Amino acid sequence: MSDILYDRDIRDPLFDFLEATYGKVRILEEKITGSARADAVMVLESLVAGIEIKSDADTYVRLASQVANYDLFYDANYVVIGLSHLQHITEHVPEWWGIITAEIDEGRPDFYIERHPSPNPRMDPRKKMSILWRPELSHLLEMNNLPAYRQKSKEFVADALLRRVERDTLWKQVSDELFERDYTTIAKEISQYRKDRGLRPRRRRRRY
Repeated sequence: MSDILYDRDIRDPLFDFLEATYGKVRILEEKITGSARADAVMVLESLVAGIEIKSDADTYVRLASQVANYDLFYDANYVVIGLSHLQHITEHVPEWWGIITAEIDEGRPDFYIERHPSPNPRMDPRKKMSILWRPELSHLLEMNNLPAYRQKSKEFVADALLRRVERDTLWKQVSDELFERDYTTIAKEISQYRKDRGLRPRRRRRRY
């Protein structure tokens, strides 16, 4: 391995480090986050954190836009950097972002939490709720003994949950849903959900 760390060198060892550091975690990779794409999302028992990786080979060109999007969706955020970025990274991320450094130690990536994140003051609860799929929101309605709102939109259901469920309880439940998410069955679940409620199947968009 060279002295320069690339994204591909960082990812898997980083996820092992986060699991060793935080215990029960789930990592969701390449998550659409507004007009950006999060490199990873870390789910903890009552918190969802965005993770942006800036390897030694990356620049700051898109970071301002990424920061703005991450801050809308996640309770906390981390930037993971190669050592080449250490001197200037605080100029590019807010003070509430955590910073993790990645460096080569005995031929493999090693990680150090340079700065722990603080609670994100810009998180929009409605944006965070949009991370969930419609069947997951329906499950939360059932768990909290709320009406099924079968013909209502995701946005309506999310607002109902935010109004009716105590926030600490709701965030724990959101994390539980993300821990249990199964990407291999979701298409079937959504199709069955729409069928059960008399909704038309979604039309597949033609790709050109």
